[in-house]
Amino acid sequence: MNGRVVITGGGSGIGQQIAQNFFNNGYRVAVCDVSKKNLQKLKNSSKDILTFHADVTNKKDMNKFKIKVTEEFNGLDVMISNAGVAGPAGMLEAATLKDWKNCLSVNLDGAFLSCKWAAEIMRVQRSGLILIISSTSGLFGVPYRAPYVTAKWGLIGLTKTLAMELGPFGVRVNAICPGSVDGQRLKAIMDMESKASGIHPKEIEKKYTQAVSLRRNVKAQDIADMALFLASDSAKQISGQAIAVDGNTERMV
Repeated sequence: MNGRVVITGGGSGIGQQIAQNFFNNGYRVAVCDVSKKNLQKLKNSSKDILTFHADVTNKKDMNKFKIKVTEEFNGLDVMISNAGVAGPAGMLEAATLKDWKNCLSVNLDGAFLSCKWAAEIMRVQRSGLILIISSTSGLFGVPYRAPYVTAKWGLIGLTKTLAMELGPFGVRVNAICPGSVDGQRLKAIMDMESKASGIHPKEIEKKYTQAVSLRRNVKAQDIADMALFLASDSAKQISGQAIAVDGNTERMV
């Protein structure tokens, strides 16, 4: 076995693809997700992946997940903090405090609990990798997406700080910043932004594509491949970095 990997929000989308990628390459994989349905689908396709129903913002849930993983894996080599939500779209003054807090809680509180768990183990064992899934929205400003952008910028700050704290103990910390990833979530985001801006969804989609040098969206597999690379010995000197996998975003729409 190559190592032991935990992925939050691993029941669908990018997280599911990352889980499958590591599993296919000989890693022991544990996944948590808030959706029981998505977890069951993952279990049906890969029965040897450890699945656990948990809300990443719930300390009790995450402690139970930690206990389960500890019992099964007796250690941790890679923590991938992936769980997140898109949050609302619209002018900031139209946002509610509840929506703001929910977006920041899932994206930031979830990362805090995941990284705290990993840091406690990896500092002692003096090895390990923490990967935080941020976004190109954590590198740019994005109209109508203030809560999400704020959260994703926060994750870059967490990455930089943790890399400094844990580096002397042989632990690496990096962020992956996906661009627009093909799938149902991207479609939902475009629809949401269309309602907020009054621009037709097809025009939103066109603007997204034209804002990228390669003129195409990212695939979930692209993110999974980067995660696997960063976990390899080939990336042993890479830490404290926010690595965009986006086809080179020139501007945000």
